Amino acid sequence: MSASNMTSTHPAVFLLMGIPGLEHLHTWISIPFCSAYSLALLGNCTLLFIIHSDAALHEPMYLFLAMLATIDLVLSSSTLPKMLAIFWFRDREINFYACLVQMFFLHSFSIMESAILLAMAFDRYVAICKPLHYTTVLTGSLITKIGIAAVGRAVTLMTPLPFLLRCFHYCRGPVIAHCYCEHMAVVRLACGDTRFNNIYGIAVAMFIVVLDLFFVILSYIFILRAVLQLASQEARYKAFGTCVSHIGAILAFYTPVVISSVMHRVARRVAPHVHILLAIFYLLFPPMINPIIYGVKTKQIRERVIQLFLRKTA
Repeated sequence: MSASNMTSTHPAVFLLMGIPGLEHLHTWISIPFCSAYSLALLGNCTLLFIIHSDAALHEPMYLFLAMLATIDLVLSSSTLPKMLAIFWFRDREINFYACLVQMFFLHSFSIMESAILLAMAFDRYVAICKPLHYTTVLTGSLITKIGIAAVGRAVTLMTPLPFLLRCFHYCRGPVIAHCYCEHMAVVRLACGDTRFNNIYGIAVAMFIVVLDLFFVILSYIFILRAVLQLASQEARYKAFGTCVSHIGAILAFYTPVVISSVMHRVARRVAPHVHILLAIFYLLFPPMINPIIYGVKTKQIRERVIQLFLRKTA
């Protein structure tokens, strides 16, 4: 890091613009965002309540699902309330340190979600390829260790960023052209040599996406091979049917990442608000859709949800 960066001069607050170029539509844009956030809160809280209250669901698959629901709640709640405050009340100010905390939570929990999706792929691999060893492999101790490893990896990779950003001199003003404190949006306001931040941010993103996605795909190659070796077509459908919800969650998480990455590199002349809308979609879509996917496709969850609502209306 250059000497000019060692003395920090940062603003007391940053100003979040919201969606540049669409300020006149903020109120209307907030409606689908608020609806999606409400669905995410309702769906994930319902999942957590059902899994916690039903001892029969204290199995590896559902414990990983509970972790995923918790991550989705934190991920969406770290950005959406402030975003809605910008849209509704024009409350654009965010404290410098609050901005760094928001950025840390946003990126850390995204990494955690990727790790839990990988863990769920491992769960499906063991359940289908080594069913007789399922209970001995996926013990409560191993599940706890996987959860701790997911948190530890995310925290380790993201902890340097707030400290690096705190050391910069911010001479390009306090206005962030975004709805939330995204790492590169903050870096663009800094003066001096920001190459390390740029390289580190890209390297971490590529490392997480490529590594986790590689092992998820590898797991499904083994799963597909095991399924095709089953004697009856009914057994094949039943075995692969247990993976449908997880495949849906993977697509919901990784598809917006890939689309956003391609858009940044291929469509460089696209208006900035398109990239920001894609980024918001990436934050909102998985937390909203995951409970729906698991609620519809997982028989045990679906039955518990129906029982819960029938009890409420009785």
